[in-house]
Formats: sequence, structure tokens, C-alpha cells
Amino acid sequence: MHVSNEGPGPLEEGERQQLVIVTGMSGAGRSTACKAFEDLDWFVVDNLPPQMIRPLIEVAGKARDSLPKLAVAIDIRGGRLLEQFDGFLDELRKTYDVQVLFLDATDESLIRRYEQSRRPHPLQQDGTITEAIAHERDRVREIRSLADVVFDTSELNVHQLSQRVTERFGEPDHQRLQLTVMSFGFKYGTPTDADIVLDMRFLPNPFWNPELRPFNGRDKRVSDYVLAQPGAEEFVEHFLGMLEPVVEGYLRENKRHALIAIGCTGGKHRSVAMTEQIANQLRGREDIAVSVRHRDLGRE
Repeated sequence: MHVSNEGPGPLEEGERQQLVIVTGMSGAGRSTACKAFEDLDWFVVDNLPPQMIRPLIEVAGKARDSLPKLAVAIDIRGGRLLEQFDGFLDELRKTYDVQVLFLDATDESLIRRYEQSRRPHPLQQDGTITEAIAHERDRVREIRSLADVVFDTSELNVHQLSQRVTERFGEPDHQRLQLTVMSFGFKYGTPTDADIVLDMRFLPNPFWNPELRPFNGRDKRVSDYVLAQPGAEEFVEHFLGMLEPVVEGYLRENKRHALIAIGCTGGKHRSVAMTEQIANQLRGREDIAVSVRHRDLGRE
């Protein structure tokens, strides 16, 4: 069987469907890498039977509009496919934008991982883990030499490996924290999915001002009133300073989405004004993509 070129016509290099083949030493982090690709919105197939890999890639090639990015993971159980990997790769590159990601690790770290997981190596059978790793390393030596990207995962935890995949294969937006700043009213319940909750009820409530009551925190009159109250500007300044190490930590731990929930009594005045103010202060940062929601605005 060969990879078919029927269907879509020739494409320029930058328009070709992206295909990453994830392979490497067993125990070096293939499953973690696959999850990272899924988080980047790639279509990922792991542990596919070797005889199904070529048909899968062929079908995906014909559906390149709906599957523009495909990651396929193969391991030592690839059999003849691994033995003929160079020819397989040359054939794919006629049609696809192909990269090979090879995951490697030292023998010592692989042995430690197998001992901790208490799972046998795929090639172990009646031998030792050390013998199985040596046998596998010999079989994948040529594939490693053909790889476009090699990650040594010996000293990486799952978060760090995911970060490496994101940095190498993610779009710019995937390398930023997707931060939602949301106002809400405590009387309607605290958001259960919030990562950080702020309480604006320490500020005077515009609701008790007859001239401001009909408006909400997006109105300049209400916003100016809220931000002019004692402690308001100091609160924003100190919170943004506190947020710095939090954002850095989220990105370091590969947490890509976070929700800051800012509440007041009804979710109409103080929380809305402060949500808009904090979001405006955060916009323009290269490490954060900010979106705003007002959960309870419009409720009676």
C-alpha cells in the first residue's frame, strides 16, 4: 500500500497539511506528548495498529480542511513500518508537511519509570528491563537519526514535556495564558470553576446612588465612581502585582486557561467596573490573551 496523492491537488509548502509522527523510546513520554498535541487542537491518534497508519494518513489527507494538523504516535510495535521508516517518510513528504518528534531518555530514567509504574517493557518478555531497553535502542537508532526534533525527557516532568511540545509546535496563542476576567453577583452564587475570586463588596455600592442605579459598571459614570473610591486604585495595583508570579507559574506548569471571577452583590456595578479595569490593564501583554464576561449583567 502507498500513500495516495489522489483528491487534493498539489499545495505550496506553507499550505500543506501538517503531520507530526511522535515516536521514540518506550517510557520516554509519548502519551504525555500526545495529550499536549490534543491541547493544541491537533487531531491525535495513539497506539494505532501499524497496518492502519497508512490508511489513516491517506484519509486525513483527503480531509485536510477539517483535519489540518495530525499527530500520529508509533512505538516499537510498529514492526515493518519502523524497519522501512526512511522510505515511508520520503513518501509522506511528497504530500505532507511532515516532522518527526523523537522522545528519548537515559537508560537509568527509563528503568526508574518502568519500576515505578510496575509495567513491563514491550520487548521485555522473559528478559530484563535493561536488556529490553538496549534491544529497543538498537532498533530505533536509525529513526532517531531521521528525526527533525529530539526531546531528551530524562529530567522532565509531565508539565515540562508538555511545555516543550507547546513551545515547538504551538501557535503563538497556545503559548499564552488564555485568561477570562468575569464579573458576577454573589447573590447568584460564586462561580465553581473560578481559579481566583475577588470580592468588591469593600467598595461603596453605586446601587444606593439614585443617579447611578439605572446604569452598570460599563458606563463611564459608574466606572469613574467605583474607581475613585478609597482603596480602589490601590487594590488594582496590588492585585496586578500579585498576579505576575501566578501567571508565570501557570505557564510554567502548562496551565493554559484561567478564570478570574470578580464579584459584588448583584454583579451589575462594582464587579463590572473592576472587571473592565483589570482586563484593560492586562491587555497588550504578550503572555496573556484576555477575554471578558459579565455573567449576571442584565439580571433583575
